[in-house]
Amino acid sequence: MAQVPQTFFDALAVRTWCGLSLGALGRAREEIDAINVYPVADGDTGTNLYMTVESAAGAVEAVFAGYELGEEVPTLADAVRAMAHGALIGARGNSGTILAQLLRGMAHVLTEGETTHIDADGLRLALRHAADAARRAVAHPVEGTVLSVAAAAADAADAADGDCGAVARAAYEGACTALAATPGQLAALQRAGVVDAGGRGLVAVLGALVEAFTGETPTAFDASACVPGPVGQARGDAVSEARAESCAEAAGGPAFEVIYLLEAGEAAVDRLRARLDALGDSLVVVGGDGLWNVHVHVDDAGAAVEAGVEAGRPYRIRITHFGAGDVHTGGQRPPRERAQRAVVAVVPGEGLAGLYTEAGATTVLARPGEPPASGELVDAVRRAHAREVVLLPNDADLRHTAAAAAEQVRAEGIRVALIPTRSAVQGISALAVHQPDRRFDEDVVQMTSAAGATRYAEVVLAERQSWTMAGICQAGDVLGLIDGDVAVIGSDVTATAETVLDRMLQAGGELVTLVLGDEAPEGVAERLEARVREAYLAVDTVVYRGGRQGAPLLIGVE
Repeated sequence: MAQVPQTFFDALAVRTWCGLSLGALGRAREEIDAINVYPVADGDTGTNLYMTVESAAGAVEAVFAGYELGEEVPTLADAVRAMAHGALIGARGNSGTILAQLLRGMAHVLTEGETTHIDADGLRLALRHAADAARRAVAHPVEGTVLSVAAAAADAADAADGDCGAVARAAYEGACTALAATPGQLAALQRAGVVDAGGRGLVAVLGALVEAFTGETPTAFDASACVPGPVGQARGDAVSEARAESCAEAAGGPAFEVIYLLEAGEAAVDRLRARLDALGDSLVVVGGDGLWNVHVHVDDAGAAVEAGVEAGRPYRIRITHFGAGDVHTGGQRPPRERAQRAVVAVVPGEGLAGLYTEAGATTVLARPGEPPASGELVDAVRRAHAREVVLLPNDADLRHTAAAAAEQVRAEGIRVALIPTRSAVQGISALAVHQPDRRFDEDVVQMTSAAGATRYAEVVLAERQSWTMAGICQAGDVLGLIDGDVAVIGSDVTATAETVLDRMLQAGGELVTLVLGDEAPEGVAERLEARVREAYLAVDTVVYRGGRQGAPLLIGVE
């Protein structure tokens, strides 16, 4: 169904654009992966761009979901900030990191003045600012890449007359022309007979922008028509040969891709850029306002991470060796034998991540307000390297994300069972009865049963006034949620937690699990343990430290 045309760029247009971009990249992902020969011929540019936009789209949807119960709608600034932040925290690979900076560059313009919408002039300025910001973020810009395509899109938009739809169409057409010229700018592309993969992804995103404004899908870009030479299998052979040449040329070069989010000030990041630039290549540092996404190719991955530690607080650290059949060294290594079974779990804090890891699980850290995208879960399942995987989302809101990830890895021949755990304490119960040596179906049934027998609660602080099942709460009130619904409204974390625990134990129980967040008040665990000892005979209590988990306290009763 065609989209309803948008005259101005507002919050709804942002939402529509993100959804259409995700669909466009989903359709083009395999094509883009197949033509990826620069800067590293690792065949994942399409996937990285898809995962980056998936994170951006998810953040925008979360903003809209927060307004669904009220009469207000998100502002343009709300939606754009969410889009840019989601892309920043979910950016993957060189191309995804640059795309995140393009979106952040647009956000700088679109959020000025907290206006409800912008017109064509604002869109032109946003596209120009995006292209300039992306170029500044790359340590050593190279022509014939996505940077060239972004600059051409901005140039074409500057020269366009008309409304936002006309500007978007001009940007798209300018990008297509620039993309077709990329093989003449980069020898690696010319040898392979392909256009730049990152630029191809940006064309898909700009095509989605045209559709968001006009309701019309622009003519699909035909990469095969851009480069004279081989087609079909012959072109595939040319890509393979170009990748082999890339391996040979890069022998002895950086062997690892290092990516992490970093909390740090601008001065520290300037020093970090200089240090990482000396360590490796393909350096891209994007972000601002204290949060950055760092991407670099290095031989010494540890040194790249240590540089981040010196600059601030790195997290979500991903270190990828460029393959068995290494892209940079050209060496073939025997593939690691798959384990029979593994557990992959989403956890809300560093403390629980350690606990789950000790129990043998592969973990995905979900920081407050930053839920993982399906691509991160897919990566975790692949890292687990097992024939059978039990997936624990540990959050009701992640069930669809986890289901999408499970569907993708099943297509890769991995047997996956999704247990619909809605809290990390249910995941703990499931993991406690996990036995990898019994039949898969039996193990899944036992883990599902243990999770389902665990009631869960959390004690949180209200962010705004709202209606709840327990009455009206005000911002700053302490809320006690049992099985996902607000059951208690209080003013003190410890007292509210005690009331919640009493209500849960009225239905019986044998074990109480307490997971303390960094925000938990001193002595709350001792108070609750004492309450259980005094009032509930034969009930045991176990306490864990969850770290920065977003809630002062998680409670489980089984």
